[in-house]
Amino acid sequence: MTYHLAIDIGASSGRHILGSVENGKIKTEEVYRFDNVQTYKDGFDCWNLDMLFSSIKEGLQKCKEIGKIPATVGIDTWGVDYVLLDADGNLCGNAVAYRDKRTEGMKKKLEEKMSFADLYAKTGIQYQPYNTAYQLLSQTISHPEQIKKAAHFLMVPEYLNYLLTGVMMHEYTIASTTAMLNAVNKCWDTDVLDAIGVPHDLFGEIQMPGTTVGPFSAEIEKSVGFSATVVLPPTHDTGSAFMAVPAQNDTSVYISSGTWSLLGVENEVALTNTDSMLENFTNEGGYACRYRYLKNIMGLWMIQSIRRELNGVSYVEGKGIGHATGNNYSYAQLEAFARECTRFPSIIDVDQEVFLSPASMIESVKTACKESGQMVPSSVGELMQCVYQSLAHKYAEAIKGLEKLTNKKYTCIHIVGGGSKDGYLNELTARSTGLPVYAGPSEGTALGNLMAQMIACGTFRDLAEARASICKSFQVKEFH
Repeated sequence: MTYHLAIDIGASSGRHILGSVENGKIKTEEVYRFDNVQTYKDGFDCWNLDMLFSSIKEGLQKCKEIGKIPATVGIDTWGVDYVLLDADGNLCGNAVAYRDKRTEGMKKKLEEKMSFADLYAKTGIQYQPYNTAYQLLSQTISHPEQIKKAAHFLMVPEYLNYLLTGVMMHEYTIASTTAMLNAVNKCWDTDVLDAIGVPHDLFGEIQMPGTTVGPFSAEIEKSVGFSATVVLPPTHDTGSAFMAVPAQNDTSVYISSGTWSLLGVENEVALTNTDSMLENFTNEGGYACRYRYLKNIMGLWMIQSIRRELNGVSYVEGKGIGHATGNNYSYAQLEAFARECTRFPSIIDVDQEVFLSPASMIESVKTACKESGQMVPSSVGELMQCVYQSLAHKYAEAIKGLEKLTNKKYTCIHIVGGGSKDGYLNELTARSTGLPVYAGPSEGTALGNLMAQMIACGTFRDLAEARASICKSFQVKEFH
């Protein structure tokens, strides 16, 4: 049996998923799972890359222990975050996390050199306060000495590949999230780099998914007990997730549902006109030079945040939300509470910046209801119902905008990722949009990662054959 390994790392956790193909069906096995946590360091919220890479090696050692050695390995992560390295390959500063507040005011600062309309026309990337362009601009202001010392710029999965192989290589899908890549020629846009104020020679040639990075370095081979070849999947997790959507036609809307909800379609040409900019759609890189034309929607982050808060902040039935008593609500319980409050009418705009990293998600939701003149949630069920139906409402709004911009009528929705298991949200999405929803597979990101490796190795001829195998291999639930 030939095995491939997807190392799929999200903003809160990572997993090692082994994949193989038997009788045309993809089989997967999770061999290791680990936490990904932020730390507060030198005044910034940062990723603990040392701990992250240690977890990657532990997962590789687990493959050795169970006797299933992967021929190839691919890493995907969340987008926009990066590191700077000096000429010796050492970090210049910390890996600051995208939810850090350092980008406040950076949009206005960048517009002193380049208008957002010009930036969008060049890159096709929607405005988000955490875009890499704004992060890097902030670093030029707060730590110019780090920029001066730097010799290389790498996105997070590119840096992890470097630690495994000693090879520095840029990958298209993750580079496209930076708002620094030209949407037409798929190269770093020098006008944008000049506006930010960073040297061009920090940035190397862009490679496409399927490219071989190289074998493990001798040090890593000795550490984990075997060698494998590192291959580029779409290293942006959404790029991998979109690969695994088992759509059989071009009238399907895709939602990669997790911490973020990424809703969109695949296009062959970037749409960078004014209407697209005003609707805040983005043109991120996809497999085989496609464009993932999508909108970033706040997603399950709100539900995750509320659950964490409730489990550290008390809720007394009938008395509303109070102070700490040590609850232990599961996601299933929160969904059940929402189902009991289907008549609660309030709907909020989940894409308000206030929900990006609030001190209290619960209070932010209640305040948004109050400020918009709607009923304020007074129980956990009402709170959850408000968030659930607000997400579904946002999906419906986004699809209407998508149809207008692409001049197409979409006939169904495919949801992949962890959120595909949320039955209530899927029901509300079908109801709000009037479209059938096909939910699954839930490990969409890891599957897309594996598919890219398998295509590169010749197991599948192309993406169409790999997607056909997805349909045969995994259960997809329907909601009407």
